[in-house]
Amino acid sequence: MPPRTHYVPYTTLNSDVNNTVMNDRVDRPTKFSKDEEHHLEQAALALQEWGVPLSIDEFLNLAKQYALSFNRSHLFSNGTPTTASNTTSPISIAAKAYAVDSESTPFKLFNLERRMPAADDVVIRIHYCGICHTDIHQVYNEWHSSKYPMVPGHEITGIVEQVGSSVKHFRVGDTAGVGCMVDSCRKCHLCKKDAEQNCADSCLTYNSTELDKVTPTYGGYSNLIIVKEHFVCKIPKNLPLDAAAPLLCAGITLYSPLRRYKADKNTRLAIVGLGGLGHIGVKLGAAMDAHVTVISTSESKRDDAMKLGAKAFLVSKDNEQMKAAENSIDLIIDTVSAPHDVAPLINLLKFEGVYCAIGAPTKPLEIGAFTLLTKRPTITGSLIGGMKETQEMLDFCGKHNITCDIEKIEATPETIKAAYDRTVKADVKYRFVLDILNAFK
Repeated sequence: MPPRTHYVPYTTLNSDVNNTVMNDRVDRPTKFSKDEEHHLEQAALALQEWGVPLSIDEFLNLAKQYALSFNRSHLFSNGTPTTASNTTSPISIAAKAYAVDSESTPFKLFNLERRMPAADDVVIRIHYCGICHTDIHQVYNEWHSSKYPMVPGHEITGIVEQVGSSVKHFRVGDTAGVGCMVDSCRKCHLCKKDAEQNCADSCLTYNSTELDKVTPTYGGYSNLIIVKEHFVCKIPKNLPLDAAAPLLCAGITLYSPLRRYKADKNTRLAIVGLGGLGHIGVKLGAAMDAHVTVISTSESKRDDAMKLGAKAFLVSKDNEQMKAAENSIDLIIDTVSAPHDVAPLINLLKFEGVYCAIGAPTKPLEIGAFTLLTKRPTITGSLIGGMKETQEMLDFCGKHNITCDIEKIEATPETIKAAYDRTVKADVKYRFVLDILNAFK
């Protein structure tokens, strides 16, 4: 295993660099003019503020040693060093990605600059990234909140390539995963309740910004990502990285409401939709010993549902089947993102049963008031999960050997577009995963 990399504080301009950072010492000039000394001090302060507390010469040596792409012009403007106070990106690491420039333009190769890692950062070489339906919504601006250029992808697995000096739980060579968010304030009552995903300042993995509200975030259709340790998960060693990737979104999206509503052997659980989300919901529910019913518009999915662990199957278009199952379900998790009538689903619930929406239809749900009055159902939704719960989910999947059923594909602009088209048509069992490891060559 490669040695663990530490960033060692540079306390004075005349200090020797620590040999745990570099094998060779840097020969520095012994005398500077006052202007030169001032410029170096300002540059060193900028580096320290950005989590790389080294002198200019030491940093350039380190960048060369680790083959990082450091552009000296980021530090100097017309020969004058700039500090972190007057530039948003003084130093960076070059990365490659696939991005779109607008909702109507195709994917293309995109050269981007990842920020240099701070003391609490983990650098991950991305091996695989799942394609989530959210990626499609965002790329095509279907939720009217897209920012371009956009690099999608929030189902990321890979190998730790570098760690900051304060990182405690990861070492170089560890397997790691990154899901739908890369930071939050970590101070508010929601963050303190391990609900970082609901934090007002939550930073999404892409189509968002970092906490400075300026620096854009770019996702996992890329060869490299740098993330705060708090938002990095360990992938159990028995789970293959490609099939584990969708767990970082689909897995936690299903696991969170299943745990919140205490699914167990006494639970009659219904999963609506047997796609990328639904199929993992069946696996998780079965592993929790719940009695799982799959509800689908198509009879053709019955056999797959049973193989995944379902005990019953309902065709939602069959009125007789739906009528016979009324008042029999404790918990419904609806994964469907397309507009659909939920009233027949609510009728399946027992008295005070729970209907939980995790799909995101573009049209509002319509539920009759009389149904609410007579059944007293809980109508709710769920958005992924916090970091503690996400790691718990991965550990649960490791214990029960649960992964997603995937179709691994080459990562090119053309294959991404084809995968999007097939996903919209529900023509995949059940999640596309991009082979990032072999891309960008």
